[in-house]
Amino acid sequence: MIEVALKKSPPYRILCLGAHADDIEIGCGGTVLKLIDNHPANIIVYWLVLSATPERRLEQKSSAEAFLRGAAKASIIIEDFEDSFFPYHGAEIKKRMHQMSREFSPDVIFTPHRQDLHQDHRLISELTWNAFRDHWILEYEIPKFDGDLTSPNLFVPLPEAICEKKVNYLLEHFQSQQQRSWFTADTFAALHRLRGIECNSKTGYAEAFHCRKTTW
Repeated sequence: MIEVALKKSPPYRILCLGAHADDIEIGCGGTVLKLIDNHPANIIVYWLVLSATPERRLEQKSSAEAFLRGAAKASIIIEDFEDSFFPYHGAEIKKRMHQMSREFSPDVIFTPHRQDLHQDHRLISELTWNAFRDHWILEYEIPKFDGDLTSPNLFVPLPEAICEKKVNYLLEHFQSQQQRSWFTADTFAALHRLRGIECNSKTGYAEAFHCRKTTW
């Protein structure tokens, strides 16, 4: 379990990577909100989403702006690679990831889990490790029909108010997902509560990540 505590200067740089609109929000939205709340003048965020239809692009932009409100600086980048076909466009996506690594050197990267059963998520995770070889990478989890949740090894306790804000933003900004049976407030709240139990969070809530390696 870690409590989010940052150096005061220079600014702390965060890279959030998502295959689709709403991936980042679901996977690490609470942690991002907590970082910004705790260190509003010290956070620089690059938010890169690789796929979005025109409708989802508008949703993603408004959602990211809400989540990143208060950050010292935020860059929101939304690409248009074809959803569910990432492995077939791997070369172009890899070039985009390497371009990002030249543009921005983050202190921490949030990316999907390497064992995620969605092929787009897995590819982004793999390419994150290809493009960023000397960075702290945390792999987030996304609940889905595939049932691929495993045992994370790094936890970020979250205040209940942060969890509620995250869930409210998800439901407010991603109207196109409302017809999905799993895209509900209780789904997201249940995962927060489960991870809070696992790390004995004082608030009862947490987000969890997979950390393959770190330097101490």
